[in-house]
Amino acid sequence: MRLPFFFFLAFSAPLSAAVNYTAQIKPLLQTHCVKCHGATTQKAKLRLDTAAGAIQGGGRGAAVLPGKAQESLLFQVISGIHDEVAQMPYKRGPLDSPQVALIQQWIAEGAQAPADEKPSDDRHWAYIAPEKVALPAAAKDAHPVDHFIQARLAKEGLALSAPATAETQVRRLFLDLTGLAPSPAQVAAYVQAAKNSPDAYARQADEMLDSPHYGERWGRWWLDQARYADSNGYSIDAPRVIWPYRDWVIQALNEDMPFNQFSIEQLAGDMLPNPTPAQIIATGFHRNTQINQEGGIDKEQFRIESVFDRVATTGTVWLGLTIGCAQCHDHKFDAISHEEYYQFFAFLNNQDEVTLPVPDPNLDKSALLAEQKGLQEKISAYIARHQQEFTQWEAELSSAALAQLPKDRLSALKRPAAQRSVTQQRLLFASGPGVADQEFRALNERYMEITGRLERGLTTLVMKELPQPRKTTLFIKGDFTRPAAEQKPAVPAVLHDLKAATPNRMDLARWLVSRDNPLTARVIVNRIWQQYFGRGLVDTENDFGTMGSLPTHPELLDWLAVEFMDSGWSLKHMHRLIVTSQTYRQASEVPSPVSLASKADPNNMLLWRQTRLRLDAEIVRDVCLTASGLLQPKLGGPPVYPPIPEGVLSLGQVKRTWPLSQGTDRYRRGLYTFVFRATPPPGLSVFDAPDGFSTCTRRLRSNTPLQALTLLNDSSFVEFAQALEKIVKKEGLDAAFRRCTARLPTPEERATLSQLQPQEIARVLLNLDETITRE
Repeated sequence: MRLPFFFFLAFSAPLSAAVNYTAQIKPLLQTHCVKCHGATTQKAKLRLDTAAGAIQGGGRGAAVLPGKAQESLLFQVISGIHDEVAQMPYKRGPLDSPQVALIQQWIAEGAQAPADEKPSDDRHWAYIAPEKVALPAAAKDAHPVDHFIQARLAKEGLALSAPATAETQVRRLFLDLTGLAPSPAQVAAYVQAAKNSPDAYARQADEMLDSPHYGERWGRWWLDQARYADSNGYSIDAPRVIWPYRDWVIQALNEDMPFNQFSIEQLAGDMLPNPTPAQIIATGFHRNTQINQEGGIDKEQFRIESVFDRVATTGTVWLGLTIGCAQCHDHKFDAISHEEYYQFFAFLNNQDEVTLPVPDPNLDKSALLAEQKGLQEKISAYIARHQQEFTQWEAELSSAALAQLPKDRLSALKRPAAQRSVTQQRLLFASGPGVADQEFRALNERYMEITGRLERGLTTLVMKELPQPRKTTLFIKGDFTRPAAEQKPAVPAVLHDLKAATPNRMDLARWLVSRDNPLTARVIVNRIWQQYFGRGLVDTENDFGTMGSLPTHPELLDWLAVEFMDSGWSLKHMHRLIVTSQTYRQASEVPSPVSLASKADPNNMLLWRQTRLRLDAEIVRDVCLTASGLLQPKLGGPPVYPPIPEGVLSLGQVKRTWPLSQGTDRYRRGLYTFVFRATPPPGLSVFDAPDGFSTCTRRLRSNTPLQALTLLNDSSFVEFAQALEKIVKKEGLDAAFRRCTARLPTPEERATLSQLQPQEIARVLLNLDETITRE
């Protein structure tokens, strides 16, 4: 596992500039060398936790010869050219070429370092509690975030870009905080307010944070990490009811529930004193694992698979550590042993997977009864078509096969075929292998789902702690059939202590959001930052371990982490803090001709401009819904079934039904679209929506022709274009253009579009790169 090339760009100035030891070299040595050559351990009698130690050297003499890089032992061993010493770091991935070149340049320049340098802590930087350093010098009245960004830019002779236009800034705010594009009237109102008041932008940000749609936008961010989807996964991939958990997330974020409480309720809400139904629903976080319903499986095996998933997800989401890598052996890079993995596993091994009855706010009994009747008719027609095959199956039933049938099936078989009820026929057909194909199974499953909902009401998946803990053992090589020594609940020793005599899942939840935890606050603010700039201050947002990237702005990361905790773990406070900075409000354009900044930092790691970001899959849909005037802004409730291409649901092992939504449900936000894990809606998949099989901490952003074809030809987007066409005819080209981009077209754009028919204009506008991009 090597650090990627962009790490070099992130953490170093171009090679033409002098290397900064403190900012660029020391973190490299700390991450890759100090574990074996620091205060605690000095292999070969060498210490590399100070530049003076490197120059002094060890058993083989000086490791660094200032001004003589090629002759220096440090350079020779990290580049793998020493005659006797193997390439370093020992038994770990070698440094990337740019990192080696950076150290080479530092030595060649004289190995300059502060004279008063003190030895660094032997621990990896991320395991040391963050501290809130004083703000660096910056322009008068600068925003706290800008102090850090401007100070780093100033070292390289760079500066922030000019602010984006008022239209771009307000569209950016709407998209980033609510996931919805502003209307032309909202844009015009903001532009006018911004001319008259310097506080207009901050007021607009507060309005967005107070919007109920904020919870939907940032709820999707959290649901990615919760690996949320509406089906059980594996090959059968049956539908499940878990949307009450999704609605809990939206409501909690809208209420700005402190993140520590938000975490505790999801991890252990059922263990709170007298938990409310909402706090129990919150434990659906760890019921988002897959459920295997295939016949003949070992249920204990797949229960354990779910616990494996919960361990890995918890480690990634809250700690930014790849704890799951220690499932089969000691972690290859981080200080997490095989035993410690199963000690962590023990916290999540003592639960029952149960359901909780919940109110169904959208139960339309008449509609369900009508659908049930229609399904019953289709099932009866299917039975009539396949009666001959069923009669043959029944005649060939062996006594052994009969013995395995449930009582209700046996009771039905005892009655003459002509006297069996429709329900009995349906049950028997469901038991006949080779008789009931995918079509029947899909019809029957939907029929049973509706019947259950009518008879039992709505339930959702939750966790419940067992009164007697399960015995947890280490599994040799991660194989559940090879149990070894018993393991008691505990946390990795490399992190802060968990102070509890007999710790349980609640203790684990509180430990994760303790102020003593050096990781959680850093990890979360880094992922928030990533949403706004396309990349975190730590680029490897899912790995804060020793093989992860170093932070580009370590002091800023720690300042934000402490600010997050000091604010009472308020997510809205952090959003407000970031979006009101000049760093966030910059223009995203790359200057032409090419500027010094674009040459010195072509990947914008130092944030001298904003970043253009293709919208998330669901927001692509939402923006087009808003532009076309079709959006139904209702919050929450059961998932909906907008149009999808024919044949999609036949791609899985079981052909699923897709009860096409009618009326306004057809135009709900993408967040509410039902997602089968095995056969997700193509309109979401093509724009890189996660599959829900595992936690997703960063969405990919691909760029393919299929995306343009989807926007042009997918039945939903054709419908949006037809609605936008009416707006073009009624309100004119400029109004339609502003709905899609928040600005007026240029004369050249207007002239080009004017040559098209209204329906063509509408399709072009929805297909513009600018429409589906946050500038």
